[in-house]
Amino acid sequence: MTSYRAAPARHGTAVHRAAPAPRGPAGVPAAAAVLALGWAGAAAVLALWWQDTGSVVGAAGWLLGAGRIAGLLCGYGCALLVLLMARVPALENAVGSDRVARWHAMAGRYVVCLLVVHVTCVLAGYTAQAHTNIAGETWTVVTTYPEMLKGALGGLLLLAVGALSVRAARRRMRYETWYHLHLLTYLALYLAFWHQLALGADLPGGSAARTGWYVLYGAAAAAVLGYRLLVPLRLNLRHRLRVSSVVPEAPGVVSVFIHGRRLGELGARPGQFLRWRFLAPGLRWTSGPYSLSAPPRGDVLRITVKAVGGHSAALAQLRPGTRVWAEGPYGALTADRRRRQKVLLLAGGVGVTPLRALFESLPGRPGDLSLIYRARTPADLALRSELEAIAHTRGARLFLAVNAPDGRRPDLTAAGLRAALPDIAAHDVYLCGPPALTRAAYTELRAAGVPAGRIHHESFAL
Repeated sequence: MTSYRAAPARHGTAVHRAAPAPRGPAGVPAAAAVLALGWAGAAAVLALWWQDTGSVVGAAGWLLGAGRIAGLLCGYGCALLVLLMARVPALENAVGSDRVARWHAMAGRYVVCLLVVHVTCVLAGYTAQAHTNIAGETWTVVTTYPEMLKGALGGLLLLAVGALSVRAARRRMRYETWYHLHLLTYLALYLAFWHQLALGADLPGGSAARTGWYVLYGAAAAAVLGYRLLVPLRLNLRHRLRVSSVVPEAPGVVSVFIHGRRLGELGARPGQFLRWRFLAPGLRWTSGPYSLSAPPRGDVLRITVKAVGGHSAALAQLRPGTRVWAEGPYGALTADRRRRQKVLLLAGGVGVTPLRALFESLPGRPGDLSLIYRARTPADLALRSELEAIAHTRGARLFLAVNAPDGRRPDLTAAGLRAALPDIAAHDVYLCGPPALTRAAYTELRAAGVPAGRIHHESFAL
């Protein structure tokens, strides 16, 4: 790793005393528990159909049975979709916001597929029973069955949102456009809910199943109302956030200092992020997830942002006094994931921001902490002087991995990592950077002997 340059470490008095590694949740056990709960709910929904279904006779019976099962699971999946959109802090902080977002995307695909199966099988079953054509039966069902017009409109909206969420479609539209169209999901589920109650043979009036359905959807609606509206409203009324200054850090990279009242009560921790909405022209309708690039200090928070799109580029033009609307804090890339005394922080580009906050704040003795910072050129090393100062003060190791003058990249292979840190297999590793670098680094870390459970990473590429 000859292209790595270690900042000299001064093994004097460290800022933080050595402390045992925290033993908080590591993300994976919490994720497994949440997934188990979700699948248990799906099994309970299937039990409703099993309990209410006698013998299944003929092709029409099998088609209607399959349609009922798909409809029940689709309705259950819709409630889970809403819960995963609600930004429940306990879920996002224990499991990780990136994992929750992936679950939401996966659940969305399941819901759309189940909806298609439900509609297809039910209409085919009714057609077989009535011995008519499917077009005529579809018209009869939609126009004469109770709440069916609402259900059909809700289903069409849900299919449209699903089509717009396909990666190829998303790439062709601005994120803000996709996001606001995605909010139609709430309307779709509201319309479909009444259809489920009116025609759900497994949810008869006065039954425990119907009560449970109300509770499930009521809890999802309450989570959205609480965590997407009321909690952010309370946060922003209490803390009164405003931009205090904007400072250039590197080409295309700025730090935004945000001042507020009683920010100690916010509970933000190094490694976490908030969703920031700056109430300035062109920015007020869009929020972005940006990590804290320094531990909270008094009534000041700091984020460091690279211009990679219209929203992030516009932050360089923010004026002091601009009001800020924030949601959070979110994220599980915190000290709670730590399992070993020795820690490696591996950053790429602007992914250094949450790791810079951890580099300063993680407890450790001299030599316990190391940071590898990958960038194309020395000029792209945002916050370099701060990182060098922290390394000197704490007796930590800082490796600056930049391309050679001829364009050759530093050696981020397993052998190169072991050469820099011979005992790397005994480290916890916090990883943050562009997706390609994160994937490559994860593979090399595993090859270097670091267990998967001690490689902690979180991505905003949702």
